[in-house]
Amino acid sequence: MKEKRISNLNIANVLTVIRLALVPVFVVSFIEDTDPRRWLAWGIFAIAAFTDKLDGHYARKYNMVTNFGKLADSIADKALIISGLLLLSWHGRLWWWMTIIFIVRELGITLMRMFMVKKKVMAAGMGGKIKMVAQSFGIAGLILPWHTFLPLTIADLLVTASYALMGIALVFAISSAVEYIVEARKISSQPEAE
Repeated sequence: MKEKRISNLNIANVLTVIRLALVPVFVVSFIEDTDPRRWLAWGIFAIAAFTDKLDGHYARKYNMVTNFGKLADSIADKALIISGLLLLSWHGRLWWWMTIIFIVRELGITLMRMFMVKKKVMAAGMGGKIKMVAQSFGIAGLILPWHTFLPLTIADLLVTASYALMGIALVFAISSAVEYIVEARKISSQPEAE
């Protein structure tokens, strides 16, 4: 019996493409480090991050998971996160060494997944998902100008919490990268399908 092919033109993939399109809008909005620009950038980042949750929900619930979706979703995530990291470091709000580690990990794993797609599409593991959530909330927390609507003590506490989330994300970035490498080696050792 022939397996039913899922169309790439579905709501989950459309949401992924929208997220990808929001990346340059986010970059332009956060080029200047002013409170109004930070609010705007935070709003765009939040919408883009929400589409990530939404496209995953639709893909699983309505059986819209496609190879295109898996890869495009990963690329859209990386583009959004890398943009956020670079801009935060550019504005002196995140250490460059942390940004460099994250970017090397993101690009390395993405390239490896694209290379491995000839044999098997490597879906995101739990460690990678935890990393993504911690990173998203951490970046959003560092973009948001807390001091504009909260007392300074609470604002500082929330900024510290955002840095803590980035630390958690870093731990999971490294551990999940090791998991991906182990999985890739297992896939590479399998014989080619006829």
